[in-house]
Amino acid sequence: MSASRRPNRPGGRSTGPGRTRAARRPAPGTPARPRVKRVRVRARTKLSRRAAVIALVLSALALAYAYPLRTYVEQRIEINRLEAAQEDQRERLEDLEAERIMWDDPEYVKAQIRSSLLLVEPGKELVIVFDEEDPSRQTGEDDEAETDLPWYDDLTATFEDADQLEPVETEETED
Repeated sequence: MSASRRPNRPGGRSTGPGRTRAARRPAPGTPARPRVKRVRVRARTKLSRRAAVIALVLSALALAYAYPLRTYVEQRIEINRLEAAQEDQRERLEDLEAERIMWDDPEYVKAQIRSSLLLVEPGKELVIVFDEEDPSRQTGEDDEAETDLPWYDDLTATFEDADQLEPVETEETED
Protein backbone atom coordinates (compact mmCIF):
# COMPACT_ATOMS: atom_id res chain seq x y z
CA MET A 1 0.00 0.00 0.00
CA SER A 2 1.29 3.41 -0.76
CA ALA A 3 1.60 6.18 1.88
CA SER A 4 -0.69 8.55 0.05
CA ARG A 5 -3.60 6.19 0.30
CA ARG A 6 -5.36 5.47 3.45
CA PRO A 7 -6.83 2.10 4.12
CA ASN A 8 -10.56 1.77 3.71
CA ARG A 9 -12.44 2.72 6.76
CA PRO A 10 -14.99 0.29 8.01
CA GLY A 11 -18.40 1.30 6.67
CA GLY A 12 -17.06 4.28 4.72
CA ARG A 13 -15.60 5.15 1.39
CA SER A 14 -11.99 5.65 0.63
CA THR A 15 -11.11 9.28 0.34
CA GLY A 16 -8.60 8.57 -2.35
CA PRO A 17 -5.33 10.41 -2.98
CA GLY A 18 -5.43 14.07 -2.16
CA ARG A 19 -8.96 14.00 -0.89
CA THR A 20 -9.60 14.80 2.69
CA ARG A 21 -12.76 15.22 4.61
CA ALA A 22 -12.54 18.95 4.23
CA ALA A 23 -12.47 18.62 0.45
CA ARG A 24 -15.70 16.67 0.52
CA ARG A 25 -17.52 19.30 2.53
CA PRO A 26 -19.52 21.83 0.59
CA ALA A 27 -18.29 25.38 0.37
CA PRO A 28 -19.94 27.91 2.65
CA GLY A 29 -23.15 29.40 1.18
CA THR A 30 -23.97 26.36 -0.90
CA PRO A 31 -26.56 23.88 0.15
CA ALA A 32 -25.35 21.10 2.33
CA ARG A 33 -25.95 18.44 -0.28
CA PRO A 34 -26.71 18.65 -3.90
CA ARG A 35 -30.22 17.47 -4.64
CA VAL A 36 -30.31 14.14 -6.26
CA LYS A 37 -33.43 13.07 -8.06
CA ARG A 38 -34.10 9.46 -7.47
CA VAL A 39 -35.63 7.60 -10.36
CA ARG A 40 -37.22 4.26 -9.88
CA VAL A 41 -36.30 1.96 -12.68
CA ARG A 42 -39.15 -0.30 -13.64
CA ALA A 43 -38.40 -3.89 -14.25
CA ARG A 44 -38.70 -4.70 -17.95
CA THR A 45 -41.88 -6.57 -18.64
CA LYS A 46 -42.06 -9.20 -21.28
CA LEU A 47 -44.77 -7.28 -23.10
CA SER A 48 -44.12 -3.68 -23.94
CA ARG A 49 -46.85 -1.16 -24.70
CA ARG A 50 -46.09 -1.28 -28.38
CA ALA A 51 -46.40 -5.06 -28.42
CA ALA A 52 -49.68 -4.84 -26.49
CA VAL A 53 -51.10 -2.35 -29.02
CA ILE A 54 -50.03 -4.56 -31.91
CA ALA A 55 -51.62 -7.59 -30.25
CA LEU A 56 -54.82 -5.61 -29.70
CA VAL A 57 -54.93 -4.46 -33.33
CA LEU A 58 -54.29 -7.98 -34.61
CA SER A 59 -57.02 -9.44 -32.42
CA ALA A 60 -59.43 -6.74 -33.60
CA LEU A 61 -58.58 -7.60 -37.21
CA ALA A 62 -59.07 -11.30 -36.52
CA LEU A 63 -62.49 -10.62 -35.02
CA ALA A 64 -63.40 -8.36 -37.93
CA TYR A 65 -62.51 -11.05 -40.49
CA ALA A 66 -64.00 -13.99 -38.53
CA TYR A 67 -67.65 -13.44 -39.52
CA PRO A 68 -67.06 -12.85 -43.25
CA LEU A 69 -64.71 -15.84 -43.33
CA ARG A 70 -67.31 -18.04 -41.63
CA THR A 71 -69.95 -16.83 -44.10
CA TYR A 72 -67.63 -17.56 -47.02
CA VAL A 73 -66.94 -21.10 -45.78
CA GLU A 74 -70.66 -21.79 -45.22
CA GLN A 75 -71.48 -20.52 -48.71
CA ARG A 76 -68.76 -22.67 -50.27
CA ILE A 77 -70.16 -25.71 -48.48
CA GLU A 78 -73.65 -24.86 -49.73
CA ILE A 79 -72.36 -24.35 -53.29
CA ASN A 80 -70.59 -27.72 -53.21
CA ARG A 81 -73.75 -29.40 -51.88
CA LEU A 82 -75.88 -27.82 -54.62
CA GLU A 83 -73.38 -28.78 -57.33
CA ALA A 84 -73.44 -32.40 -56.12
CA ALA A 85 -77.27 -32.37 -56.11
CA GLN A 86 -77.26 -30.89 -59.61
CA GLU A 87 -74.90 -33.63 -60.81
CA ASP A 88 -77.23 -36.27 -59.31
CA GLN A 89 -80.16 -34.69 -61.13
CA ARG A 90 -78.21 -34.71 -64.41
CA GLU A 91 -77.50 -38.43 -63.99
CA ARG A 92 -81.15 -39.14 -63.18
CA LEU A 93 -82.22 -37.10 -66.21
CA GLU A 94 -79.87 -39.13 -68.42
CA ASP A 95 -81.34 -42.37 -67.01
CA LEU A 96 -84.88 -41.15 -67.65
CA GLU A 97 -83.95 -40.09 -71.16
CA ALA A 98 -82.51 -43.54 -71.84
CA GLU A 99 -85.72 -45.11 -70.48
CA ARG A 100 -87.82 -42.82 -72.69
CA ILE A 101 -85.83 -43.93 -75.70
CA MET A 102 -86.50 -47.57 -74.75
CA TRP A 103 -90.24 -46.88 -74.54
CA ASP A 104 -90.09 -45.67 -78.15
CA ASP A 105 -89.24 -49.25 -79.18
CA PRO A 106 -92.50 -51.20 -79.85
CA GLU A 107 -90.93 -54.51 -78.79
CA TYR A 108 -89.99 -53.07 -75.37
CA VAL A 109 -93.55 -51.76 -74.93
CA LYS A 110 -95.00 -55.20 -75.75
CA ALA A 111 -92.64 -56.89 -73.28
CA GLN A 112 -93.62 -54.45 -70.52
CA ILE A 113 -97.32 -54.93 -71.17
CA ARG A 114 -96.96 -58.73 -71.16
CA SER A 115 -95.05 -58.70 -67.87
CA SER A 116 -97.29 -56.24 -66.01
CA LEU A 117 -100.70 -57.41 -67.29
CA LEU A 118 -99.77 -61.10 -67.66
CA LEU A 119 -100.80 -61.11 -71.28
CA VAL A 120 -99.64 -63.73 -73.76
CA GLU A 121 -99.46 -63.73 -77.48
CA PRO A 122 -102.02 -65.95 -79.19
CA GLY A 123 -100.91 -69.57 -79.35
CA LYS A 124 -98.48 -69.31 -76.40
CA GLU A 125 -98.89 -70.55 -72.84
CA LEU A 126 -98.52 -68.43 -69.72
CA VAL A 127 -96.38 -69.94 -66.97
CA ILE A 128 -96.09 -68.18 -63.58
CA VAL A 129 -93.39 -69.33 -61.17
CA PHE A 130 -93.64 -68.40 -57.49
CA ASP A 131 -90.66 -68.32 -55.20
CA GLU A 132 -91.78 -70.00 -51.99
CA GLU A 133 -88.88 -68.51 -50.01
CA ASP A 134 -89.78 -64.94 -50.95
CA PRO A 135 -91.37 -63.37 -47.81
CA SER A 136 -93.24 -60.76 -49.84
CA ARG A 137 -95.11 -63.50 -51.75
CA GLN A 138 -96.24 -65.47 -48.68
CA THR A 139 -99.94 -65.20 -48.02
CA GLY A 140 -101.91 -67.06 -45.42
CA GLU A 141 -105.57 -67.97 -45.18
CA ASP A 142 -105.85 -66.05 -41.89
CA ASP A 143 -104.93 -62.80 -43.60
CA GLU A 144 -107.62 -63.26 -46.22
CA ALA A 145 -110.28 -64.15 -43.65
CA GLU A 146 -109.59 -61.06 -41.57
CA THR A 147 -109.66 -58.73 -44.53
CA ASP A 148 -112.97 -60.15 -45.75
CA LEU A 149 -114.81 -59.24 -42.53
CA PRO A 150 -116.99 -56.14 -42.59
CA TRP A 151 -115.92 -53.39 -40.24
CA TYR A 152 -118.69 -53.97 -37.69
CA ASP A 153 -117.83 -57.65 -37.36
CA ASP A 154 -114.22 -56.69 -36.80
CA LEU A 155 -115.32 -54.26 -34.08
CA THR A 156 -117.48 -56.93 -32.41
CA ALA A 157 -114.57 -59.37 -32.46
CA THR A 158 -112.41 -56.78 -30.75
CA PHE A 159 -114.94 -56.40 -27.90
CA GLU A 160 -115.19 -60.17 -27.53
CA ASP A 161 -111.42 -60.47 -27.32
CA ALA A 162 -111.34 -57.76 -24.65
CA ASP A 163 -113.95 -59.59 -22.56
CA GLN A 164 -111.88 -62.76 -22.60
CA LEU A 165 -108.80 -61.11 -21.12
CA GLU A 166 -108.25 -61.66 -17.40
CA PRO A 167 -108.12 -58.47 -15.36
CA VAL A 168 -104.76 -57.52 -13.90
CA GLU A 169 -104.74 -57.70 -10.13
CA THR A 170 -103.48 -54.56 -8.47
CA GLU A 171 -102.81 -53.92 -4.83
CA GLU A 172 -104.56 -50.96 -3.37
CA THR A 173 -102.70 -49.23 -0.58
CA GLU A 174 -104.64 -47.82 2.33
CA ASP A 175 -103.79 -44.25 3.23
